[in-house]
Amino acid sequence: MEIMYFMIGLSLLMAVGFLIAFIWSIKTGQQDDLITPGMRILLEEKEYKNNK
Repeated sequence: MEIMYFMIGLSLLMAVGFLIAFIWSIKTGQQDDLITPGMRILLEEKEYKNNK
């Protein structure tokens, strides 16, 4: 039964860690532009260099 308490505590600790990482990524702007990276593959290389 002790292993259950350990595993629950460990999973809660990991969940809090992932939540902190997600909040940090939002605050630093990591999630601002999710569309452009997926569209780059559709553009030709010349067009992409001109748009920079």
